[in-house]
Amino acid sequence: WFGHSSYLIQTGGKRILVDPVFCMASPVSFVNKPFKGTELYTPDDMPDIDYLVISHDHWDHLDYNTVKKLKDRIGAVGVGEHFEYWGFDKERLIELDWNEDANLAPGFMIHCLPARHFSGRRLTANQSLWASFLLEAPSQKIYIGGDGGYDTHYAEIGNRFPGIDLAILENGQYNEEWSLIHLMPQYMAQTARDLKAKRVLTVHHSKYALAKHRWDEPLKNAEEMKNKDSLNVLIPEIGEVVALEK
Repeated sequence: WFGHSSYLIQTGGKRILVDPVFCMASPVSFVNKPFKGTELYTPDDMPDIDYLVISHDHWDHLDYNTVKKLKDRIGAVGVGEHFEYWGFDKERLIELDWNEDANLAPGFMIHCLPARHFSGRRLTANQSLWASFLLEAPSQKIYIGGDGGYDTHYAEIGNRFPGIDLAILENGQYNEEWSLIHLMPQYMAQTARDLKAKRVLTVHHSKYALAKHRWDEPLKNAEEMKNKDSLNVLIPEIGEVVALEK
């Protein structure tokens, strides 16, 4: 995990990079500046990537400068219209609607699943899709939650894909006024239970202040899920390696 919602998954001999933001989380450099000490990684630190997964096109999930610098080291990407405009080969793009899937490689399947959020990079909203994903690798099922509010779709996903090994869930940058489109703390434990996830990793925190809550409140939410709700919650530091198979 590289802070906020950027993380690298290595499983089954493949590398999957999710929502990398290593340059700018907004269209202008003086907005959404990273906390001191969190800007540890750059595109140059990344290895060659087999698959880049983009949950939606908000600036804090899709960074133009990052993906351009990774362009020649990425096997496949999403949110196609943006990438076509930025000069990526159409043949390398995989675009899915909710409840569609794609065979990435032998033993690797990715399912595009619902999320309760929105999209948009400038004044016009919802010109592209937002989603969550279920990655089925040879020895792991990993739920990539993206951003989104609580609803019945989590239980439906948990029933459809039994045995989720790791659920990566949004935790941070929330507000009561945004409760329909961001996962509020009071629903995090229920979401993990709905998904029937064996382990949970929370993201969308610890790098930018996009909401009014304290910067460390999401870390306390994760601790509460672990200690009070008795869930198996991973709480790594930025850059810490976490073993998927344990």
